[in-house]
Amino acid sequence: MARLLSQTLIHTGRFLLRRFSEPPPSVVVASSRVCFHRYYSTKSLSLVSPLGSPCSSLFTPPGVCKSAFSSSATTTTVEVCSTEHEVVIALGSNIGNRMDNFREALRLMKRSGISVTRHSCLYETAPVHVTDQPRFLNAAVRGVTKLGPHELLSALKKIERDMGRKDGIRYGPRPLDLDILFYGKLRISSDNLIIPHERLWERSFVLAPLVDLLGSAVDNDTVAHWHSLAIHPGGIFQAWERLGGESLIGQDGIQRVLPIGDRLWNFTNKTHVMGILNITPDSFSDGGKFQSVDSAVSRVRSMISEGADIIDIGAQSTRPMASRISSQEELDRLLPVLEAVRCMPEMEEKLISVDTFNSEVASEAISHGADILNDVSAGSLDPNMHKVVAESGVPYMAMHMRGDPSTMQNKENLQYNDVCKDVASELYMRIRDAELSGIPAWRVMIDPGVGFSKKVDHNLDVIMDLPKIREEMAKRSIAVSHAPILIGPSRKRFLGDICGSPEATDRDAATVASVTAGILGGANIIRVHNVRDNADAAKVCDAMMRRRRSKG
Repeated sequence: MARLLSQTLIHTGRFLLRRFSEPPPSVVVASSRVCFHRYYSTKSLSLVSPLGSPCSSLFTPPGVCKSAFSSSATTTTVEVCSTEHEVVIALGSNIGNRMDNFREALRLMKRSGISVTRHSCLYETAPVHVTDQPRFLNAAVRGVTKLGPHELLSALKKIERDMGRKDGIRYGPRPLDLDILFYGKLRISSDNLIIPHERLWERSFVLAPLVDLLGSAVDNDTVAHWHSLAIHPGGIFQAWERLGGESLIGQDGIQRVLPIGDRLWNFTNKTHVMGILNITPDSFSDGGKFQSVDSAVSRVRSMISEGADIIDIGAQSTRPMASRISSQEELDRLLPVLEAVRCMPEMEEKLISVDTFNSEVASEAISHGADILNDVSAGSLDPNMHKVVAESGVPYMAMHMRGDPSTMQNKENLQYNDVCKDVASELYMRIRDAELSGIPAWRVMIDPGVGFSKKVDHNLDVIMDLPKIREEMAKRSIAVSHAPILIGPSRKRFLGDICGSPEATDRDAATVASVTAGILGGANIIRVHNVRDNADAAKVCDAMMRRRRSKG
């Protein structure tokens, strides 16, 4: 046995030297464990037995690769130790407050030494195998950890137990289910851990969130390896397509949802109308009209009756050249109106969004009942914004803008190579910062910023080419590309320039035209002043798209 082990170590050292053109790693031999210490984590490593057959795992628990490493008297575990490995972990829950379960799980994972870097979308799915139980919430996260695979498994099982999971029926109800889908570049097979799971490729509720964690452009060698593990040619994407791919989403078995409070919002079932409530003296269209609480409440009541699903309240003007007011002045305008609107009976089942780029205002607005935080700067104008939103748990609307309202139309901010590609790239980087700050992709909504840092032609390109913006974002993150998209062309100056309408209130017909183009291009939310006409336009567009889908 000792001779066999010695030969194996020499063989492996030579392999590493050839594979990486680096000095062979140090080898530490213990009585029951051999550990090859490496200090790089992005290179592939295959362990080959002296007989020439690949070992099924580099992390070899008892019973694995016995022909190479064990005898009847001794079991030796071989483990590659590295500073960090990239991992994918699936989450599931169908007992209690499922969203709270996920939030707590992410907190405990961080405390256990798992740094989450990417989040999938959220999926509500029908139970399988044991069907007489509540629907599941499913997601996946991608991150890095220094824990070994079995250490990671132990940490995740402890989190499950800490959150109330008990032994019960297999596939039965559980407050939390955590599974390791991938661990670095390793294929693992042991009594209690198999990676990748042999049934991964047949489960839509696992593959959908897994696909979300990737980009259509493979970003590193580890992801390339994950694709290579798929049981069919074409990698993970082809495995997803073989199940039905995106055509599955929206069927009874699996719905893509966004969490708002304790509710799960299906944003794909219709176009949602956001009515604008500016409580400012200087907004370009309706400044000064709704500053009193009574006038604001009356306006909200009217918009709800006309078909608004969301009311967006703004107390800081973001028109071109608008000056920034103090946090206190913004709060003095906002809070009385927000509190009054929140208490309106008509607001039951409706949502309130607060339009601010100030983190102090955002924090107070959320504590006073705002459901959504709408930030025209995507966090670029206040370094604390992402932290506030991350801790709050509310959805985050991130908009593309260069500079601030007073500088956004400067010459240097209007230069684009390809406006859709540039908007997608710049907005993605702001969303990436938000995600690394703790705002999961499943809580992000995106706004390409019509009218902000853009010329007339830029605005037209953005409205007409929303699919291109999604496609560009998908190169980096499939999850972000699936986020709800809002467009807000309502009464903006570029429409007046096209139609010769200097007065904002004369641009409603032009708004309907631009909104229609945006909806047919994939917009999920429209932000408008004239709710009635645009809500009707949305209904017609939705009917057209349903008809198109029904014809296959």
